[in-house]
Amino acid sequence: MNSPTRFLANGDTVLVVEFGENIDLSTSRKVTALHVTVSALELDGITDLVPTFRSLAVHYDPDRVTFAELQDRLCGLLPDHSGGNVSARDWSIPACYDVELSPDLQTVAKACSLSVEEVICCHSSDTYHVYMVGFLPGYPYLGDLSERIALPRKVTPSLRIPARSIAIAERMTAVYPIECPGGWHVIGRTPMKLFDEMANRPALLAPGDRVRFTPITRVEYDRLLQTDGGFDEPKHMSDSQS
Repeated sequence: MNSPTRFLANGDTVLVVEFGENIDLSTSRKVTALHVTVSALELDGITDLVPTFRSLAVHYDPDRVTFAELQDRLCGLLPDHSGGNVSARDWSIPACYDVELSPDLQTVAKACSLSVEEVICCHSSDTYHVYMVGFLPGYPYLGDLSERIALPRKVTPSLRIPARSIAIAERMTAVYPIECPGGWHVIGRTPMKLFDEMANRPALLAPGDRVRFTPITRVEYDRLLQTDGGFDEPKHMSDSQS
């Protein structure tokens, strides 16, 4: 059963369009569809759009458009129950699971009663959906991680997680764009740069994108690191084709 879409006020300058209470692919597609539609229209009075797991936060200037006026405009733009036909980009991100770059890999394997090779195979076999980008600039929340390697966050967070570390927690996987503390389990690292503040589009990944991790050797990692991953442009594919 589909949850009704709700329009919520967050202060005097933010209208939140909430599509449901669950974090799932259907809800995420609706958020992405509305985000893409509203962005393209450049509606007067809207100052920013922030997509999340379940909602789209629409920041607006109350001197140019009222809450009621904005709600009426957005009502006519809501996607259908499937989330519409939104173009998605496919990414293949190289992942090095070398022991020196994967401090938690063996711990994850033991906790899940799997071998290290099985954890790597499990993590790199699925295609992940980018639910949202947040927490850190360019930090993508990717789901859904296989239940076979789903673990809670660490009880004691790590004080330092290197940039480009690949980590898992619960049913999500992610890549840390910069060095920072963190509570996720680090199982690999990518030579690919996911955030560049000097680029026209600083964050490489966007909500709605699809991601696969491709295992590479340490030699390949060191070589690709010199070119920030050395990647071609991603393919474009309709969600209806997935």
